[in-house]
Amino acid sequence: MAVIQPFSSEQERALINMRQRYDAWIEAERELYSMPYDLRRKKVGEYEYLYEIFDRSGNGKSLGAWDDEKQTQLKAYKAEKSALKERRDGARDALGESSRIARALRLPLLSAEAGPILREADRRSLLGSHLLVVGTNAMAAYALEAAGTFRDVPDETEDFDLAWTADEPEDGTQLWDMLKAVDPTFTINTEREFQARNSKAYEVELLVAPSRIETLAGKDRPRPVPLPEQEWLLPGRRVDQVVPCRDGSPARIVAPDPRWFALHKLWLGAQAKRDPLKRRKDSVQGAALLDAIAEAMPHYPLDGAFVDGLPSELIAFWDEWLRHRE
Repeated sequence: MAVIQPFSSEQERALINMRQRYDAWIEAERELYSMPYDLRRKKVGEYEYLYEIFDRSGNGKSLGAWDDEKQTQLKAYKAEKSALKERRDGARDALGESSRIARALRLPLLSAEAGPILREADRRSLLGSHLLVVGTNAMAAYALEAAGTFRDVPDETEDFDLAWTADEPEDGTQLWDMLKAVDPTFTINTEREFQARNSKAYEVELLVAPSRIETLAGKDRPRPVPLPEQEWLLPGRRVDQVVPCRDGSPARIVAPDPRWFALHKLWLGAQAKRDPLKRRKDSVQGAALLDAIAEAMPHYPLDGAFVDGLPSELIAFWDEWLRHRE
């Protein structure tokens, strides 16, 4: 039996509409995020100034003494922000309708807890450039890439794995700021500094390849331990899909090349030190994903050029999968 149940035409149409509406919404969100938090006319002593406000507490800086030019600047800012909010809100309403339809059509779903994290990362332009989804949650994106639903394959957990993949060194605490913006109750697990946990015990784990650890700012958190096997998730062509969540909201997932992800999962399933329950899940997911690639993802060829690029640690798992297919 094929591992993928193909989507119906109605399901495909719902996904296309949801993606188009998500793209319109996130574009407006990113433009709003790039604007100053607020601009205000402010009196200090006997004089008035135009102030840029940074946060809800009213912290800010002066942009200069108030005059006709500053008045024009403030008016233009308010008009632009109002227009963006109107565009964002209209796109959000249409997007909400699309994602509720997608959920009702029994499409692959992402956990409700992961959705806000992914949307905030995307709003801050971190998703895909700095962060990849590398855990079980990525399976929903791979299902959409294969245009079908996995049969009898675990596709959701109560934690969330992200990989840091920035090419260039970053400053500040942008990852930690992103998590705290989603939920201010997030704290770092002092015994596992690569893990953040909120008041509902939802865990976010950060992973990183040795080649990328130096691009994570020294003050940023969580603090991952470099793992050589994470290098396997960097090459190839990434998957980029908008997935409905269980609460009816949408979220964008950018995940590693499915061929490399599948073999990485098979490798994890063979690690004796790993939790036996997780090992079984990894093995099932890895084998099913390779089957799905062979069945429904011709744009990810399982050919000689791909195999020639595999490290020796993964060749045995590739050969075992080929024997299973025969």
